[in-house]
Amino acid sequence: MEAYHYSFYYFLDYFCRYMFTKLPISSFLNKFSLPLIDVRSPAEFHKGHIPGSTNIPIFSNEERKIIGTLYKQQGREQALLHGLDLVGPKMSQFVTQAKKLDQGQGIAVHCWRGGMRSESMALLWKMAGIKVNIIQGGYKAYRQQIHEDFAKPFKLLVVSGKTGSGKTDILKELQNQGEQIIELEGIANHKGSAFGALGQDEQPTVEQFENNLHHALSQLDPNQQIWIEDESHSIGQVYIPLPFWHQMKASPALVVEIPQKIRIERLIKEYAEFPPELLQNAVERIKKRLGGKNVKEAIAALDQKNFSLGTEIALNYYDKAYLHHLKQRAESQIHRFVIPEDYPEKTATKLINYCQQHLPS
Repeated sequence: MEAYHYSFYYFLDYFCRYMFTKLPISSFLNKFSLPLIDVRSPAEFHKGHIPGSTNIPIFSNEERKIIGTLYKQQGREQALLHGLDLVGPKMSQFVTQAKKLDQGQGIAVHCWRGGMRSESMALLWKMAGIKVNIIQGGYKAYRQQIHEDFAKPFKLLVVSGKTGSGKTDILKELQNQGEQIIELEGIANHKGSAFGALGQDEQPTVEQFENNLHHALSQLDPNQQIWIEDESHSIGQVYIPLPFWHQMKASPALVVEIPQKIRIERLIKEYAEFPPELLQNAVERIKKRLGGKNVKEAIAALDQKNFSLGTEIALNYYDKAYLHHLKQRAESQIHRFVIPEDYPEKTATKLINYCQQHLPS
């Protein structure tokens, strides 16, 4: 049995080395046309995966734990043999799933490092008549690549302003007028404040947020300006990659200054529909910064459906936090715009015209 294992292992290694195309991750990302299959476990896939990939796990989460324990306690041979026993009954299912994805041009496959798991599945699919490409270095190489890409220079223009200024709507209008945008809050499934999770889907993991952000950036022309909303390093439970965030902080900030009354009206429209207990919980989350007295007054206002007063109390904290955040920028990079009315379309046009005249790309 041991001799069988060694012969199989070396055959697999030889076959995969010479019979499959191994794509560098940079080449694959530049030509994202093949269906991509991630054969890692569901838990690995959930933690982070290449956007657009499909998970066909060679092992379940529990099976992967068993294989890992065998590898540590009894060595590679026993782990491989037990892995073959686990995979055998699932092989026809693997072929069926892959053929559904194959559009006639073949597929690409990866695991963590482009090793045994992806090579084993590639061999199976090759025998089933599917053209298979293996991602060289696997998901690990992908993660290294995206972190290198975040450090590359981008031509960013940052839309900034106090809470309730309608920055997301301004971004959307910029896009409608032909500009490139990145909507960080949409990618993060969070609006950035203590209230930011209300009405949003579950946030991605930190790792998946980075993957999704990289994918969004890869769809844009890096030689052209990219508009992005001003954000703290963290958005809810996820974080903007530091090299990219530092670029945001060093880029021109176009600060829209909208009257507090308009901002309060915007926030009421956005949040007043949520159950009072959720709003109160959000207020409680900033208790230390807002102060006990203000928290009590804000909650009492919400109980009485006096959303205007409750919002005004919360804005006292958020406006101070924003001004502190803005002071971290060089004054020469701050461009202020007094916007007396809530017309995102007009504001977007104004920002575009200003940048064309004063901030040439």
